Amino acid sequence: MNEGIGKLAYWLVLVAVAVSSVNAVVRYGLNTSSNAWLELQWYLFSAVFLLCAGYTFLRNEHIRIDIVLGRFSKRVQAWVDVLGIIFFMFPMTLLIMVLSWPMFMDSFVTNEMSSDAGGLIRWPVKLLVPVGFFLLTAQGVSELIKRIAFLTGHRNEPGEKMHSHS
Repeated sequence: MNEGIGKLAYWLVLVAVAVSSVNAVVRYGLNTSSNAWLELQWYLFSAVFLLCAGYTFLRNEHIRIDIVLGRFSKRVQAWVDVLGIIFFMFPMTLLIMVLSWPMFMDSFVTNEMSSDAGGLIRWPVKLLVPVGFFLLTAQGVSELIKRIAFLTGHRNEPGEKMHSHS
């Protein structure tokens, strides 16, 4: 699931660049602007950032500081990942999902609009928060299973970077 969403996000980046470029040309070339276009840029950036967290975890491309952990064996690294996923990642992602859902629902039910003139409806971007953290949690479950499989001898080297971006 995260693989497909990550590939979709490649296109969202292209759309964001196009919207940003057109917005700049219209703003500086025609001396006009629209809050809706500015907010659309923000929505697209939010979509890419939030929806790709799980994809980035799948690819093991999150920023890490391996200066200490890199000195340990793969088994120790896998244990650190298991403990980090269980005790840090899951509580954080689940808490954010639980806390962001009522904010989305309130926005959806009231059909909340931007306070800026000509702005967009807010609920779609607010939905991205619980959805993005759900995708990250789902990938966390997958990565946890991989680490446990490695530790029990059922899988080779978990967490290796996948370099193919096709």
